[in-house]
Order: sequence, then C-alpha cells, then structure tokens
Amino acid sequence: MFDFENLDVYKRAKSLNKEIFTFLRGNKKIDRYLRDQLRRASISTVINIAEGSGKFSKADRKNFYTISRGSVYECASLLDILLDENGIDIEKYTHLKEQYETISKMLFRLIESENK
Repeated sequence: MFDFENLDVYKRAKSLNKEIFTFLRGNKKIDRYLRDQLRRASISTVINIAEGSGKFSKADRKNFYTISRGSVYECASLLDILLDENGIDIEKYTHLKEQYETISKMLFRLIESENK
C-alpha cells in the first residue's frame, strides 16, 4: 500500500472525484469545455495529493498539496458557473461545494503541517 492511500484527504478527494465523474456522465447537456475542466480539476486534486505524499522534502510536499488545493478552488468555481448556467440543481451544488470545502480545509492543515 502506498502512503497516500492512508490519507483521509486522499480518500475523500478520490470519492468526490468518482461522484463528479458520475454527475458528468449523467449530464450530457453541460458545455463540453466546462465538463472537461471540471473533470481535469477533479483529477488534479486527487493525483497531486498522491504525488505530494511521495516527495522527500517538506517544500516539495507542500507545493503539491498547494496545487491540489488550487484545483479544489477551481472545481468550486466551476460549480458556481454550472449553477449560473442551470447545469446543476441547487441540492447537488450545495452537496458538492460542502465536500470541496471540507477537502480544502483538510489540505490547508496538511500544508500548514509542512511548515513545522
């Protein structure tokens, strides 16, 4: 087992990525560019956590966790756009935004722990 597979933030991000993929598969009317951006940002969140956990220096780990957190922010803003464009209902939007907020806070704590 890889170290990142034990991280709660990795598990949550991976689960949310699956949920995003399911959502996108079920909503073909969403603009192709938005679908692609959300898919990529969601994947980036997960893979940067994994890659960062394998780095030896605190600075390298912090950098990858920061990139992952940036991808979380990208996903959150894409959800805002989808809501504005009626591409997502308010219940699903609220649920996904709450999940991204939780992951963002978890990543913040990881980033801060690399400063110690």
